[in-house]
Amino acid sequence: MNNYLMTRVHQWLTSALSALLIVVVTQPVVAQPVFAGPVDWREVPSTSEGQQWWDAGSLRRTREGNVSVLSRYSLKTEDESPALGTLVVMEIDCDQSLYRDTQKNGLPRFRADWEAPAEDDLITEVINAVCSSELV
Repeated sequence: MNNYLMTRVHQWLTSALSALLIVVVTQPVVAQPVFAGPVDWREVPSTSEGQQWWDAGSLRRTREGNVSVLSRYSLKTEDESPALGTLVVMEIDCDQSLYRDTQKNGLPRFRADWEAPAEDDLITEVINAVCSSELV
């Protein structure tokens, strides 16, 4: 009986420690305050589709050598009412003129596919402006 009791206590302690470890590991690290730099929105020429801006203060080189930039766009509405803008973190491959949206309105887009701007003049203008910027 003593051996049975020891086995049960051992199983309970193992389960309890495993659960505690999971809780500790999955808890978010205490967030440090983040101080955002000044926003330097630069507008690209608008089109019949809408308007788009990119933030010169957000330009960063990725580990792969691409450029990450915060962008914002507003599509035109039929009734000319103000459109809600969309914030996007774009990763741009300047050598191939490709882009992918790694975040949209603050939500990560894991494994986003690379895309060519195709007929989207706003994205083409952002890619051209960012890649020709002296800030890159």
